[in-house]
Parts: sequence; C-alpha cells; structure tokens
Amino acid sequence: MGFRCGIVGLPNVGKSTLFNALTNTAAAEAANYPFSTIEPNLGRVAVPDDRLAAVAEVVRSPEIVPTQLAFVDIAGLVAGANTGEGLGNQFLAQIREVDAIAHVLRCFDGGDVVHVAGRVDPIADAEIVETELMLADLASLERRQEAAIKRARGGDADAKTVLEVIDKAIGALGAGRPARSLALDAAERAPFDQLQLLTAKPMLYVANVDEDSAAAGNAFSRAVADRAERAGGETVVISAAIEAEVAQLANEAERREFLDALGLAETGLVRLIGAGYRLLGLITFFTAGPKQARAWTLPEGSRAVEAAAAIHTDFARGFIRAETIAWDQLVAIGGEQAARDAGIMRQEGRDYRVRDGDVILFRFNV
Repeated sequence: MGFRCGIVGLPNVGKSTLFNALTNTAAAEAANYPFSTIEPNLGRVAVPDDRLAAVAEVVRSPEIVPTQLAFVDIAGLVAGANTGEGLGNQFLAQIREVDAIAHVLRCFDGGDVVHVAGRVDPIADAEIVETELMLADLASLERRQEAAIKRARGGDADAKTVLEVIDKAIGALGAGRPARSLALDAAERAPFDQLQLLTAKPMLYVANVDEDSAAAGNAFSRAVADRAERAGGETVVISAAIEAEVAQLANEAERREFLDALGLAETGLVRLIGAGYRLLGLITFFTAGPKQARAWTLPEGSRAVEAAAAIHTDFARGFIRAETIAWDQLVAIGGEQAARDAGIMRQEGRDYRVRDGDVILFRFNV
C-alpha cells in the first residue's frame, strides 16, 4: 500500500470533482451545493511507475502488480468545525485516519459553481481550514494536559516527557503554527505521534485552476505555492475539470494527445502522487519473477528486513539475505541471470538501507 491521502477543503472548491477524476469513478457526488460528500468516499488507484513495466519486461513476468494508494474524499469543512459547525465532527474524525492531507484550494474565477464565501481567495480558504485544525488540536491537548499533569506529579517519568511535548505543541499552536512545525528530539517523537494531532499530518496544497492555467498556473496558484514553500510543504497545480476529461478518454494514446494539446507532460494524478511520496518520504522497491513483477512502498531509510516484512512476516522472521540490484542496471544488462553472470547482483544483509528503485530477491528460511 502506498499511503492514505485525505482530500479536504471548503465546500465547492472542486474537491469531489477531483476525487472522481483521480479515482476514475463517480462514487462521490459532485454537486453545486455544500456537503455533497456526506460520508467519506474511498478510492484506490494504482501508482503509475514506468520502472515496474520495464522490470517486468526484462524478467518476463506475465503479471504486473503496482503499489496502490487510497484517496479519501472527506466532507467539506466550514468555519466553526472545531465546535461541530457544519459537518465538523465528521470531518475531524475522518481526517485522523489518513497519512497525509491534500488540501484543495479554489484557484479559478467564474464558472457555474459558487464559492461558499462568495469570493475566490485561496489563502483565506487555507487559513480557515488550518485554523479549524489548530483549534481542534488545542482543545484535544488541553484535555490531555490535565491528565498528564496529574500523572507527572505522581512521579510518572513518561508522563513528564508527554507533558513537555504537550506544552511545546500548545505553544506552537497558540502562536499560529501547526504541530508539524515542532522540532523534536528522538525521545519526544513517540509521545508526539501518540497525540495524533491533526496539524501534525503532512499537508499538500492542491491548487485547482481553470483549464487555461493548467500548464503554467496563475496568480492564485503562485500565491499558494509561496505559502507552501514558507511552510516547507508541497504544491501541485491541477485542473479538476481537465482531470475529469482525461478520466473519460478510452486509451493511453487519446490521453497523451489530449495532454500534449494542453502543454501538459503528465496527468495531475502522477504529479499528485509524486508530491505525496516526497512529502511523506516514501520510496519504491520491486520484486520480480516468473509469476509477477510487483512494486512495494516503504518509508525512506527502511532496512532490508523491514522490506521483507512488507511482503510477508515469514520473509522477515527467516531472513537470510537480500539479493539486490538497481532497476536500471537490471534492465540494461538484460535480466537476472545476466546480472548474476556479470557479478553485479549484491548480497545485502538485514540492516541494508533499501534504495528507491531496488529490485530485491529475498532469501529466507523458516
């Protein structure tokens, strides 16, 4: 599994239209009124990766299994959500379950869809959503703070660390900074993660532009990119309308011709996935054999034994070694046997740090 990405935003910014296009489904109702997404809609999509097809071809794997990610279309948020306004309680509960947030911001004028606030201002929209998340986190932390104080006074050493982390987070939020901005040491990371703060989740800004701005963006999307850069985040410029059209085209040739005419090198889905992987620090490794070639996703820096566990716990439990080669080396030399004959298949131990694009054969014994 790649990652689980929650698509959020104010009502009528193109959130559900984008979800439908990205997942190539009509599961979410895209309508010109607030809260057309009453329940979270889940869509799984294959992660496009040309490297996997190249590996499968050279290894002659008859089946290709890409890694997947899940998009969750979450009900639109309004000001006051942290106190339950609109569908705030649902929104906040649903967002806790995702790995990253794709915050869709309206970056186009006109059209038939009316903005909930009657104006187009993506920066103000971003501030509304992020303020609601920060207020919800503050309320949660203040409740936890009381319990942590009592335990710390009783001599609980772990509670003292938790309390220090809570105090840091409250300080940041009170100053208008999200929890993800905190600098934490190794001892603080685990208690911080256990707090499950909404503003600790990585945020990816999705600037939803008109069709004419899809290739180069516009003033609205550039303002969003500036904001994201200051916050150390990622921005993707997408036209939900174009993505919806691409999703209806029958084959790859038609999609390529359509994108070329618009000056686009790739779909918004590909760019969104790439930005999400960078934001979360994810890498891809491959396994390939006579039955199938498959892509797997791991956090950057993962060890070989952790990669083995991603496939099956038995692989990790009985780990012997990982026979490894970079995907482009494998393709260039013409396959696994040629790589062995040339002596370029590496024998790696359980603590080897897996690299993006590695092709790995795990040897294990249980």
